[in-house]
Amino acid sequence: MTVLDAPGAGTGSGSVSVLAHGIGAQHDLPLSPFYAFAGAFAALFVSFLALGLLWPASRFRGDRAGRPLPAAVQRAADARPTRIAARTLGLAAALLVVLHLLLGPADPDRNPAPGAAYVLLWVGLVPASLLLGPVWRLLNPLRTLHLLGCRVLGRDPAAGRPLPPRLGMWPAAAGLLAFTWLELVAPDPASPTALLLFLALYSSAQLAGASLHGARWFDHADAFEAYSGLLARLSPLGRRPGDHRLVLRSPFNGLDATPRLPGLVATVCVLLGSTAYDGFSDAPSWITTVQTSALGRTTTATLGLLAAVALVAALYSLCAGAVRLLSGQLPHPLTAFAHSLVPIALGYLVAHYFTLFVTEGPHTVMVALGTDNPVPPQPFLGPGALATLQVVAIVLGHVLGVVAAHDRSVRLFPPGRAVAGQLPLLVLMVAYTTGGLALLIA
Repeated sequence: MTVLDAPGAGTGSGSVSVLAHGIGAQHDLPLSPFYAFAGAFAALFVSFLALGLLWPASRFRGDRAGRPLPAAVQRAADARPTRIAARTLGLAAALLVVLHLLLGPADPDRNPAPGAAYVLLWVGLVPASLLLGPVWRLLNPLRTLHLLGCRVLGRDPAAGRPLPPRLGMWPAAAGLLAFTWLELVAPDPASPTALLLFLALYSSAQLAGASLHGARWFDHADAFEAYSGLLARLSPLGRRPGDHRLVLRSPFNGLDATPRLPGLVATVCVLLGSTAYDGFSDAPSWITTVQTSALGRTTTATLGLLAAVALVAALYSLCAGAVRLLSGQLPHPLTAFAHSLVPIALGYLVAHYFTLFVTEGPHTVMVALGTDNPVPPQPFLGPGALATLQVVAIVLGHVLGVVAAHDRSVRLFPPGRAVAGQLPLLVLMVAYTTGGLALLIA
């Protein structure tokens, strides 16, 4: 499958093909709803009970954990040629995408730029960040442009006004919402004009922020650095904060070290909510609603996307409030457990985008190499295996979230309240799991 009738497909001049997101015919997957839901609930409850009985004290040490990699590996990773090569690769890829948007054909089946943005970048950052850590920080072409501009002007790239303490990750959350709106809601997301406009506005905002606040702006405000950085929390590769030593670590320790910044909850909720919207946006009932709405397709789809993000955030906020009531006066309950949502978001991303990546990714590369009428490779998993992978990804993501939340609970709460204080979190995980599975098999 290479095209999908999105809410705005077919509008404008002529027939428009829009890159598919998700797996397409999700409602026909050969999967028993009873066994899927029963297995998911059993996994959550068994893990919750086992953790309550066998995990009485915190075991994660965050950034303090990890076994140092050999010095030769450290030198190679930090070598100036390595970093220059990464920056050059990122900048060259960005320039090629812009050139294809400016000079390439309007048909997305013959222009690799839409696939580069929506598949190789958005979906490809998932496995790249899990394997290698926050790779977009090295590849980010905007960070490279800022560095080159500072060198031309004789400025220190790190120099600039201090970032407002309350800024946190809010700009990154807004950037992610804007990109997912373009991907899932815009009338013609694969249009070169739409992509060029987004890239121009986004790049201008990021470079303006960096010119005021220095390179640290990208750490907090760049949507793709935040996205890659959150996923990299589950990577076995990490760095110690003191000496910046590369270490091998348990992904749970990386997750436990997630900074509790303002906007962290919003960023994760945008990831969860946008993926959920992608899951139900191809349902016949929603397509009919969008097509017949008096508000118009784009407005209705926009409200649907915002509602999905708001629902995810509202459920988590209610959960955080209940945790505070049950456990006593817990400071900042919203950010205390936000890290446990990251593996859930990862599970949703894998479930919804796996097929897209393994089919449209090679197709995009073949188009970029000049292959005429390339045929996307068929998924190497059959429908049954694919359905199993999707369910396992969602359930495993929630189980990892339960483990992360439990370890944080026994660290923060008094011993007598640690298990009881997690009950709202368990209810939240069940609700998210129910919704995630329903989007796959309903």
